[in-house]
Amino acid sequence: MGKKTKGGSNLGRQLIKDRFGHTARRKVDNDTMLHTTELQDGYDWGRLNLSSVTEESSFNAFLRTAELAGTEFQAEKLNITFVNPKQRVGLLSKTQEQHMHQKHAEHIDQLKIPRRPKWTKETSAEDLERAENEAFLNWRRDLALLQENEEILMTPYEKNLEFWRQLWRVVERSDVVVQIVDARNPLLFRSVDLERYVSEVSDGQKLNMILVNKSDLLTLEQRQHWAQYFDGEGIRTAFYSATLVEEELKREAEAAKLAAESPSTALELKELRQAAEDIQHSLDAVEHTLDAIESKIQPKKESQQVKLPRLPGDRNSAHLLSRLELIDFLRHIYTGPRNSSQHVTIGMVGYPNVGKSSTINSLMTMKKVSVSATPGKTKRFQTLFLENDILLCDCPGLVMPSFVLTKADMLLNGILPIDQMRDHVPAVNLLCERIPRHILEDKYGIVIAKPLEGEDPDRPPFSEELLLAYGYNRGFMTSNGQPDQARSARYVLKDYVNGKLLFALGPPSVDQSEYHTFPERQRKVIEESQLPSQQQRAMRIDKSSSKELDNQFFTDKPSTAHVKGRTNFPHVRLANDGTLVANDAGAAAKPWRNVKKERREKLRKKFSHLDEH
Repeated sequence: MGKKTKGGSNLGRQLIKDRFGHTARRKVDNDTMLHTTELQDGYDWGRLNLSSVTEESSFNAFLRTAELAGTEFQAEKLNITFVNPKQRVGLLSKTQEQHMHQKHAEHIDQLKIPRRPKWTKETSAEDLERAENEAFLNWRRDLALLQENEEILMTPYEKNLEFWRQLWRVVERSDVVVQIVDARNPLLFRSVDLERYVSEVSDGQKLNMILVNKSDLLTLEQRQHWAQYFDGEGIRTAFYSATLVEEELKREAEAAKLAAESPSTALELKELRQAAEDIQHSLDAVEHTLDAIESKIQPKKESQQVKLPRLPGDRNSAHLLSRLELIDFLRHIYTGPRNSSQHVTIGMVGYPNVGKSSTINSLMTMKKVSVSATPGKTKRFQTLFLENDILLCDCPGLVMPSFVLTKADMLLNGILPIDQMRDHVPAVNLLCERIPRHILEDKYGIVIAKPLEGEDPDRPPFSEELLLAYGYNRGFMTSNGQPDQARSARYVLKDYVNGKLLFALGPPSVDQSEYHTFPERQRKVIEESQLPSQQQRAMRIDKSSSKELDNQFFTDKPSTAHVKGRTNFPHVRLANDGTLVANDAGAAAKPWRNVKKERREKLRKKFSHLDEH
């Protein structure tokens, strides 16, 4: 190394002086030194804490609660319960499900979102922040008591106050608040209390609306059921599919590119598109006719029910809106007083993974917001002009409190990220209960092990049975040569979340078996005995058929004598005629070898005496 210069030795000190002044030491009010860990000059200093917090460990929950309350806490030992694993682990019985649904109905009014405290222009920022922290702490305490006292499971709602502050600002600025929900389970993603809060903020002047995204996964009849249900709830609803719109935009871009290269081909595409539009107009005419017939029947049904407030304008339509139709719908849906006379402000609110960002991007025809299934991707609300008279206000994705039956429900609905799950068995068990065996076999081209003798032949497959067959078929094997069930579970669960394994829940007024039906088996039935022996062994772990157990039991012959008390006598054996005879090998084996030294002499004499006789 070269010789150190005077300037080189002081380089670090000079950098410190340039950043902190002539001295790096800092003092507090009482003239004492400030520790380096207390210097608020790091990368995160001055930045909002906008990392989404939905699921916390018990320790982190204690820390955050103590921080919000400004108090200390004492740690206590938690009660530990050992659960024996079962084949149907993580699922509730039919009786338990009915009991939990009753509890949900009784306590639905306690399922709230945090409210922003009242404030005026004279309220200081410190007082408002203190009031917000106190209200937020009380809200979290009420939900925790509800879960503890009633033993009710709910979604791991957002526990970062900064995200709720973003929602408050969106609600205050918007004329219409649109809740974007997943078409496969709209009621799980709908927050009724958010609709109440919107009405409270504006004294009923702001409008609530539900946009059912991913509606291409539903049939026309299923969309009609939901349109009638939300009609009865008194809330405007529209059906949309961001995925279909994005695919259509890609096709139009490719067609425009092709038109520039080949005009004749573009003309043919134009004629085909015109024919498709004519067919669509015919379908719309049929749909309007059905709506007219239904409108004549509807008053008879409503006369038997409690009258609910009706909405101004037309009834909800089950029509799947295109991009331009949805823009026109948003332009004319609101006729009340606006925050701005120049445009209507549409607030977009929704859970992560319901397609909120994809919906905005499809409306804007370009990527304006980042798309992610993980909470917290969108940090702050942002405003985007869709048209000169339509302003979109995008709120960060929020996991709001909602009742669920099991944690597996949240995984299948995309509320919890699959890549971070710790136990895949309950979620896959629930998937197997919802998706029939023949659909799984047709989808993946596999053969799932049939139930054993004595079991219900029509029962759904267990998690292990599906994942063993899937893992072997895909070549997902562990180091010990067995199918990798954890890796297989992630693929299967993501197929369910993405809609490749389709299961849609209907409104409460419709029987589920009639609402969602599955197609018949498409592939030929293959018996398990027809598969290669290696695949048969891989499909079953620690499971033997009754025939194998019988062969194993009856072919083994006893080779020792069984009497009351001790059964291991090395010096005797069982003869063919059933009598006991002396075993020479037992005497020669020196049975006293493992006995203590002080007893060896006596045992030698004893066994020598037996040999003489």
